[in-house]
Amino acid sequence: MNMQTTSVIAPPAPKRLEDMVLPRTMMRDIVLKTMFRNNTNKVTDLAHAICLPIVITQELVDLGRSHGLIEAMGTRGEVGSSEMNYQLTDSGKARALDALSQSEYFGPMPVPLSAYREQVKRQSIRNIQMTREALTGAMGHLVLPDDLISHLGPAVSAGRSILMYGPPGNGKSSISNGIRAALGDRIFVPRAIEYSGQVITVYDPIVHSAAESDIEDPTRLRRNNRFDTRYVLCDRPTVITGGELSLNMLDLVYNPTARTYQAPLQLKSTGGLFIVDDLGRQAEPPQKLVNRWIVPLEENKDILALQSGEKFEVPFDTLVIFSTNFHPNEIFDKAALRRIFFKIKIDGPNQQDFLKIFAMVARKKQMVLDEASLVHLLKTKYPTIDNVYANYQPVFLIDQMKAICDFEGWPYKMTPDLVDRAWANLFVRDETIVK
Repeated sequence: MNMQTTSVIAPPAPKRLEDMVLPRTMMRDIVLKTMFRNNTNKVTDLAHAICLPIVITQELVDLGRSHGLIEAMGTRGEVGSSEMNYQLTDSGKARALDALSQSEYFGPMPVPLSAYREQVKRQSIRNIQMTREALTGAMGHLVLPDDLISHLGPAVSAGRSILMYGPPGNGKSSISNGIRAALGDRIFVPRAIEYSGQVITVYDPIVHSAAESDIEDPTRLRRNNRFDTRYVLCDRPTVITGGELSLNMLDLVYNPTARTYQAPLQLKSTGGLFIVDDLGRQAEPPQKLVNRWIVPLEENKDILALQSGEKFEVPFDTLVIFSTNFHPNEIFDKAALRRIFFKIKIDGPNQQDFLKIFAMVARKKQMVLDEASLVHLLKTKYPTIDNVYANYQPVFLIDQMKAICDFEGWPYKMTPDLVDRAWANLFVRDETIVK
């Protein structure tokens, strides 16, 4: 873990209804919809469902009672419980159904966009002070050139965009994952945010890894509100996309049936990493994709649009990592390259590092090294490709030899003949196929 990361300040739990900074009608309707959908009749259960302190939840229930939408049932809960039960009145049910017809969203109360902006500042990816020890530790399973950490470290610490380029199969994706592991700390991700009366869900269990939290007694009237539970404490998020990335994936996702919004990928990655792997393999040209990022990369803000066409700004606090097998000059113009803060070339290993990788992989896959086979590989095979080594090749060759041994019924071994058979599958020979 990066022990020098600035401690993240938790979002304070609201203490009064006035602290919510949300339209009261919206809050009341979310309470009604949640009671209706979950068949909830206790304030403690409702507070848990809408992720608010019991005191504020009780205020919202009382607001519903004052409007004739909620009524006390006149009975207490289970034996030994002094908690009052509540239910929706006929008018409350009608209002809940009407509210659901406008938006199916219910459950956790959203965080106002203005409050979310402040929390993003408290836990910015740019607050991280990456150390050489932390980055080296996270990359410990990789054999890297001596100067690569020196280039990567400042890039990660700056929290700015990075372009990694070079021939395929040399660990660009693995390095991106190593950067992810080096971050180490946790941030607070909102379950949903609110803008102009619209709710946008942000927390996504597929993207966000929630930290284990203390399980508290739900019947306690005084909960330990260490932070606003409308947020989820998570590892810094990482969104990884590849050839499937398209421009519309960077827009708000609107569900016309539920009439709700879901945050786009870059908003879900706020405070963490957005990795664009295999840049140049997408349907849209790389130049067009980077053009979409110009404002976010330069001004740390993104612009999204509602179905109505109304546009609004959201924070863009993300370390964007582009990874490509193409030379940057082939896929970008100079203006686009200027917007990408760090450009780092990832070359294949030299012979010495190749042998280290080969030995490491053989040990992991329980393949005994054979000197004659290695000499054959280095002196006979690699000269045919001008001694160009790649990080993926040891894994490929050893897996091939293991597959052959499995088929032939032999114990795992390495011989010059097996090297030849494995090498035959490493490349496809250029030839004309007669049709």
